[in-house]
Amino acid sequence: MLHKDYLEKYKKLLFTTLLTQGKLYQHCAEVEKQTQDMFDTLVEKMKTAEGVTEQLKDDNQFEWIQRMNNIQQRAREIVYNEMIHN
Repeated sequence: MLHKDYLEKYKKLLFTTLLTQGKLYQHCAEVEKQTQDMFDTLVEKMKTAEGVTEQLKDDNQFEWIQRMNNIQQRAREIVYNEMIHN
């Protein structure tokens, strides 16, 4: 759980408060769900904006893989900065 590790390292008071109230894991689970939803949405929007389609996958699988890896990496970076470190 990246968010838990971040809280423990950089937001000790919030981490301790959530832990003592028994809400730490619920909080982290909610953040993880929001993070996954945001990632999925970003990937779909980027695929559409950049024309990465199933047709491209059929026509040129290597290019499709490269472009999808690039999209996923950028989406991870955005999500990581906005959700995990928030």
